[in-house]
Amino acid sequence: MTEVDSLHMVLLEFGDVRAYLQAEEDLGRKLTLHEVISLEFATVRARLEEVVEWLVDNVRVRPGFAGLVEQFHPLVVSSGFHELIEPVLTREGVEVELLSNRLDPSPDGWRVLWRDETVCEICGESCKRGSVVAGGGPFVYVGDGYSDRCVALAAERVFAIDGLADYLDGLGVPYERFGDLTDVAQVLARS
Repeated sequence: MTEVDSLHMVLLEFGDVRAYLQAEEDLGRKLTLHEVISLEFATVRARLEEVVEWLVDNVRVRPGFAGLVEQFHPLVVSSGFHELIEPVLTREGVEVELLSNRLDPSPDGWRVLWRDETVCEICGESCKRGSVVAGGGPFVYVGDGYSDRCVALAAERVFAIDGLADYLDGLGVPYERFGDLTDVAQVLARS
């Protein structure tokens, strides 16, 4: 949905950068995604209102997002937080079905309230796959990062860039590269 992961933006602006860099280094090696996000956000002590205001001023939504939503009504499954995503959607004037986590923004460090902690039989982590596959039937997936890996492998068709594209390349799994979400909408409209 965003050009730069808003979780990373928040952590670099309001969290402990050293803890963030170490946790990212340990992701998939020593720590699960949930463990990494929990550790990273425990270092954020800013008021939620301050962080939301900063995000609304600084986060950039990928071009074509509103059009993709209007045309295809996608389910957005995020490892992020309703409290940080919904204000950006409001700014953009976009309504979308959203599955994401919640926050307890304590001044002692933010605590993640996980939407789903079910461990996936495929990847061994709590991932997005169950939420998407539960809908039944084939689906198209668009993603760019670590949290998109397992669910992308279950999709009938994948649009990928950045870390997800690198991961799929390494596995030899086919996908379609995209520049922005206008590209995705145009390709899907022709299908």
